[in-house]
Amino acid sequence: MRIRTAGVVAAFALALAASGCGGGSDEPAAKESPNAAGGKLVIWADDKRTAALKPFAEKFGQDNGVTVEVQAVSKDLQTNFVTASQQGSGPDVVVGAHDWIGNLVQNGAIDPVQLAAEQKSAFNETAIKAVTFNGQLYGVPYAMENLALIRNTELAPEAPKTIEDLVAAGKKLKAEKKASEILCLQSGQNGDAYHIYPLYTSGGGYLFGTTANGDYDPKDLGVGKPESIEAFKKIAALGEKGEGALKRSITAENSIATFTGKKCAYLVSGPWAIADAKKANISYDISPVPGFAGGKEAQPFVGVQAFYVAAKGKNKALAQEFVANYVTTPELAVALYNAEPRPPALTAALDQVKGSDPDLAKFQEAGKNGQVLPAIPAMATIWDPFGKAQAAIIGGADPAKTITAAGKTISGQIK
Repeated sequence: MRIRTAGVVAAFALALAASGCGGGSDEPAAKESPNAAGGKLVIWADDKRTAALKPFAEKFGQDNGVTVEVQAVSKDLQTNFVTASQQGSGPDVVVGAHDWIGNLVQNGAIDPVQLAAEQKSAFNETAIKAVTFNGQLYGVPYAMENLALIRNTELAPEAPKTIEDLVAAGKKLKAEKKASEILCLQSGQNGDAYHIYPLYTSGGGYLFGTTANGDYDPKDLGVGKPESIEAFKKIAALGEKGEGALKRSITAENSIATFTGKKCAYLVSGPWAIADAKKANISYDISPVPGFAGGKEAQPFVGVQAFYVAAKGKNKALAQEFVANYVTTPELAVALYNAEPRPPALTAALDQVKGSDPDLAKFQEAGKNGQVLPAIPAMATIWDPFGKAQAAIIGGADPAKTITAAGKTISGQIK
């Protein structure tokens, strides 16, 4: 793999000259510049991505005459990064979800990324949109993800056209004692806005409206509006006091295991569930999450994983070079895909892997009309009140009163 190193050397030479550290002939300055600027690039990522990144990081270090450290941060990566950034002890590059961007920008933790138009066009358009905030590109995307309906084809050979079709088929399987649950869609006692979102949109609900340029508008909150009440009335009908398809006993911890244990034929989940399905030897297929009969199309959130340049990193020029000219190579994107199979955001990488993984195209189809998960800071106010309202409604609480109260809580927290 070859990368452009001239940009790094030039950037460091400029930085040295500006700080009065440069001297002598140009050549020694160019060779010494990375070391003079610290000579180390520190990258933070989660456990899975750390393992995939290490060999590529080492190669980048060799090519540029610097040391590269990839450090695993197992828990609360975003929070730890913001705290470390404020203390001046953070990394140069961090890997994380695109919906962190609003919070990271608000906290002055990341810088915009410089990509040429040609480089941008090599990525999936939705992925680029997801990492663009206030008109600026803040990350280099590498993977995309969205929910789909994963079904056990031995129990459910046909993909249901509507959620009502799914419920009818699931109830029949329960009556025949072939399954103990109608649907595995995680909620738990605190709800799960991410997983219920396709049904919420099909019922007509929305979280935020959009401005004239298509950005999410925190001033236009949909939670608590008549559309959200109608959506939650439909969700309530699927709940514990209704059809029994949505249950608080289905949680983040047990939803996939209930599916792989053949206790339910239908699972609403993402690419991360497939490894467990394969391990359990489940015959499965993937299709879009079905919406309500006569309702709007069910739209899952589309999420993107990306690389960010830390605003307070010690080696910012090197970090920019790494994310702009190294992360954008198919080799690294394919390695990250192999570490955890999610559709690569880089078109060339997707083309390389999709032939051997038919699931990728199916997940992409399921997310084709999805909505980019809002990255605005106001999104942080949604999760807890919305999720708790959802769980209460699934348990039998009044939809109108419950979601109206959640809307008031959220609007009170939006700054």
